[in-house]
Amino acid sequence: DTRLSGYMLEPALVAGFVSMGMDVVLVGPMPTPGIAFLTSSIRADAGVVVSASHNPFQDNGIKFFGPNGTKLPDEIEEEIERLALSDELDQHRPTAGDVGKAFRIDDAAGRYIVYLKHTFPRDFDLDGLRVVVDCAHGAAYKVAPAVFAELGAEVIPIGINPDGQNINDGVGAVAPRAMQTIVRDRRADIGIALDGDADRLILADERGNIVDGDAILAICAKDLAERGELRHKAVVGTVMSNMGLEVTLRKLGVSLIRTGVGDRYVAEALRERDLCLGGEQSGHLIFADLTTTGDGILSALQILAIMRRTGKRLSELASILIKMPQVLKNVPVKHKPPIDSLPESRKLIKEAETALGDFGRVLVRYSGTEHKVRVMIEGERAELIERHANAITEALRKELG
Repeated sequence: DTRLSGYMLEPALVAGFVSMGMDVVLVGPMPTPGIAFLTSSIRADAGVVVSASHNPFQDNGIKFFGPNGTKLPDEIEEEIERLALSDELDQHRPTAGDVGKAFRIDDAAGRYIVYLKHTFPRDFDLDGLRVVVDCAHGAAYKVAPAVFAELGAEVIPIGINPDGQNINDGVGAVAPRAMQTIVRDRRADIGIALDGDADRLILADERGNIVDGDAILAICAKDLAERGELRHKAVVGTVMSNMGLEVTLRKLGVSLIRTGVGDRYVAEALRERDLCLGGEQSGHLIFADLTTTGDGILSALQILAIMRRTGKRLSELASILIKMPQVLKNVPVKHKPPIDSLPESRKLIKEAETALGDFGRVLVRYSGTEHKVRVMIEGERAELIERHANAITEALRKELG
């Protein structure tokens, strides 16, 4: 993506790959799902993304894709880390004419744009729609506005001036307020906020109200089910998916299958069960018949297609989902011992679970990308879940501070 350290990490990775005899294709800043698409379409052996997604610019990371454009399983990534930190590969480095080459393809963004447009029905366009697109000063700052404009929308772009340090800073899917304000002020039909690597999105309806991943899943599940295209009448969510989504889907005759948090686990469940739709509350949506991973731009196009197909505004479509009250709190941590090893926190979690019974749930887990523990509680009574969330959060601060 566009964060400053990427321009240091990219050449380091390239040097390592070519020193092992591999050829490397460079594409510059590109959405993570764009790399998944290109890896498969150019028949590469692997795809690599340098990005920390929704995190601040100081962070960075490396994502790997296999030859079919899917994220590598945890065990393979762990083996890569082990080999990188060991000296096992020292005896396998080619010399002289056996080292690899690195070259750049200039039309990578254009290829991805064409692919995205092909996921939008040919008998529709976006003429007459005013669309706010927040690119988070991230990887989609060129691609996203072009896609919607080429389909006919009047595009109001924000977050399109990356300077290496402003990625996700007050903009994008993690900070959609700026997008919401512009939707209201400019009387737009929809707002689309992407995160730093554009693998997720948060929407705003024409009133500027947030439409999150759970609502998008409900809208798309209903549309696919009504058109007879929702395979096995099931959708994949995660343990973070609101209970209201489960109730809404049940009324449609659709079951919700929950996985752990992370779009890789959603994608694995989709493949294993031959399903076509899954996603996370945070805005990672996977349309398995169109892509292999979360794609914010592609997901927005599917919602726009439903708006065109039905003639309904986003607020009307999103009203299908009635959420159960939910509280989500984050506690910074320096280390991550098992939650069950924290006696006071464990006791309060049990008390909350007992108080909520069958009409709510408690989830306490460590973030996979940040030094935080997340507390999520759902229940019918907002004041009850807030009280329990505060108690658990305070105990975690004391025991992990």
